[in-house]
Amino acid sequence: MSLPGQDARVVELRVPGLVGVTGEQLLDSVATVTVAGDEAGELVRPADRLRRPAPGPVLQALGRSLPRTLEGYLWGKMTSGGAVKATWALLFPFSLANVAHGMLPAPAGRPGRALVAVCQSLLRVIGLLLTALLVTQLGVISLDLLATQCLGGSEECLGWTPSRLRDSEQLRMALGLLPPVLVVAAMHRVSVVSWRHAGVRTRPAAETTSSRARTGKRLAGDVLQPGPNAALLRTLHTLTSLLCIALLPLGGPFIPQADTRAQVTWIVTLGLLVLVFVAVAALDDVATGLRRLLPRSARTVGIAVALALIIAAGLTAAPRGADRAGLDSMTEGILGALVLVWLVFALTLIPLALLARREWKHLPRRLRPWLGGWAAAPTVLLAGLIGAGFGAGLAISIRELLNATSLALPASYQAITMLWGAGTIIAALLWIGFRLIAVPIRRRRRGIPPIVRLLQADDEEQREAAHAWATAILERKHLHRLVASLTLLLAAVATVLIARRIGGWEMPDELRLLDDVGVLALGVLAAGLLRVVYTAARQAGRSRHLGALADLVYFWPRRAHPIVPPSYALKVIPDLVDRAQQHLAEPNTRLVLAGYSHGGLLALIAAARLTETCTPEQVERLGLITAGTPAQWGYQRAFPGLLPTGELAELFGRLQGRWRGLCRGTDPFGGGVTTWRHQVVGGKLLGIGYTADGGISPLPPAVPGVSSALVIGGDHWLSDPVAQQPDVDRRWAPGILRHSDYLVDPEWDRAVAIAAGLEQPQTPAPRRNGEQSSWLSDLPRIP
Repeated sequence: MSLPGQDARVVELRVPGLVGVTGEQLLDSVATVTVAGDEAGELVRPADRLRRPAPGPVLQALGRSLPRTLEGYLWGKMTSGGAVKATWALLFPFSLANVAHGMLPAPAGRPGRALVAVCQSLLRVIGLLLTALLVTQLGVISLDLLATQCLGGSEECLGWTPSRLRDSEQLRMALGLLPPVLVVAAMHRVSVVSWRHAGVRTRPAAETTSSRARTGKRLAGDVLQPGPNAALLRTLHTLTSLLCIALLPLGGPFIPQADTRAQVTWIVTLGLLVLVFVAVAALDDVATGLRRLLPRSARTVGIAVALALIIAAGLTAAPRGADRAGLDSMTEGILGALVLVWLVFALTLIPLALLARREWKHLPRRLRPWLGGWAAAPTVLLAGLIGAGFGAGLAISIRELLNATSLALPASYQAITMLWGAGTIIAALLWIGFRLIAVPIRRRRRGIPPIVRLLQADDEEQREAAHAWATAILERKHLHRLVASLTLLLAAVATVLIARRIGGWEMPDELRLLDDVGVLALGVLAAGLLRVVYTAARQAGRSRHLGALADLVYFWPRRAHPIVPPSYALKVIPDLVDRAQQHLAEPNTRLVLAGYSHGGLLALIAAARLTETCTPEQVERLGLITAGTPAQWGYQRAFPGLLPTGELAELFGRLQGRWRGLCRGTDPFGGGVTTWRHQVVGGKLLGIGYTADGGISPLPPAVPGVSSALVIGGDHWLSDPVAQQPDVDRRWAPGILRHSDYLVDPEWDRAVAIAAGLEQPQTPAPRRNGEQSSWLSDLPRIP
């Protein structure tokens, strides 16, 4: 590595995490000003009183003060702010299909690739069924519950409506069909939104990715690419939604029509719907032909035909009376198809996970994929449960608001309410068992861990920290197991309810409690979600209530379901790469990408791409910091194709150890990123992790850092509570910090110096006692 000159400076580019922060919070400054970027991603710097960019605090390294420039990349506007983005929360079940797509294992070999293709096809079909289910449930509310039963039935329901509307079948039919059509239009509008169409520039990395594909070379995050068939998939989902609406006045797909015109409309609608499902299932194989067959003009014609079918169905359908078998059977048919396709998907995923096992069976248990690579199955099931629950809860809530309990709902909704009632009770029992039994038992059995004694000097702080460590460790290790257990238990309950429905068994009186609890839970789900959306639309800051969950699911591109917001990662990462290249073009500049929480994952993938696109001399001036990032216990295990262990070790080697991970044992969301298997032997912290030569091996004992921190490999384990440093000119925060405020620890600046190549991690941190140490002792080693 080249030695820093007298004009050397450090640029620290910070990336925030899941919880949206302001520029002042990100840069720890009293004021900030935008210096570059666009309306979706702003680059900010500290500002003086005249709102001019100001230099950041100097960095103490090499026995002298080096100038440091602080920059922050704010990307929170991509997932929050405004009424439109607030409603994105309603598309959460759709986004889970894309999350499950990212969870699929990717084993090498022809059998593995074939199974992956089958699983991806099934995921697309499940996504299409979720869209059909939502549209049908909205049709149940508007066409059946309101237009037919309420306005066409008793005058006690919405008695203030004009009699002309109640007496006209055509007006009530139009009123019942219009809301689902408007919702489909809104969903289509969401699906076509991209950062390019929104007036925001994007810099896709398709060329470098394709060149690596030709050479067989992979980088961390390479799988994060936009769906090549997203436009076709979007059109097929819109067609499916409109065709489902056309079937609603005709009584659904299982009831032939007596009128000839209605029968023709029914047959054409059903035939087109079958063709759309076949096209979605085989999309990867027929995409090229579909693009030729369905150019943009032909897609517009197809949507117009679907709208014409809705009009024809509304005009030719028989008047709707008290017979509700049509909509009931349509809802149950979609739910049954969802269950059947999920079963096929779950069974297909088993051999796929077994084939992928040969690639990770040599890894330690804490680095292996969740549930052996089968985590996508409960994720998809959870999407179905939430989607069905939201529609049923919304219908139940509207019926309660109308104060018309005589309005009938589909019979399948009782099974959904019982399922959610069982889920609520099971979730409560799991939470009680975890919080009130498992956590106290671990605290008593483990006492104060040896590593806590090394980090904390005060006895009271040791006991306080030990309690927080026990809770955080259990959450990181077992939270995914609890969610998977809850989902699979609900699958077992659903199996019993389906058997009851098919067999026509009466529900025992003892199980009425599940129905009551489920009605309450679904009402709370629908009302609570709508309230959060309402408050988020009125106050942009409040939209962060959607924050962590929304930012996690909207990280993934539109691969299985297109009716979701655009992936912010496809813009943030190229933006970071572009800005980093601008700084590295200056030969005297050392750049450190510093990401907090989920921002650490974005910075990590950006750093991996920079090591490929920059010159070797520029890579020598590049460093990476991940603070409180769930890369190892979370993303590396949930999405094995996103962050493979081998690629992460290679990245650590390319950076020659200038990847520093700041972590706290009390942080339930973060954790170590470059080391594992920690143990204290002879009063020293040992472990295994990535090495500067790109390998994995046992590491030297940890060395003390600033403020009682321990540095082992690339990880800086911080004390929490933070020890007071009266001789250090920086702020301090009391108490257990867990996942918040990593900037307050003095170890942050030392990690920046190491990431910039200005200090060696093996060197114990110098004491800040006012004495100037030799500037030769911390020079980087010359190869």
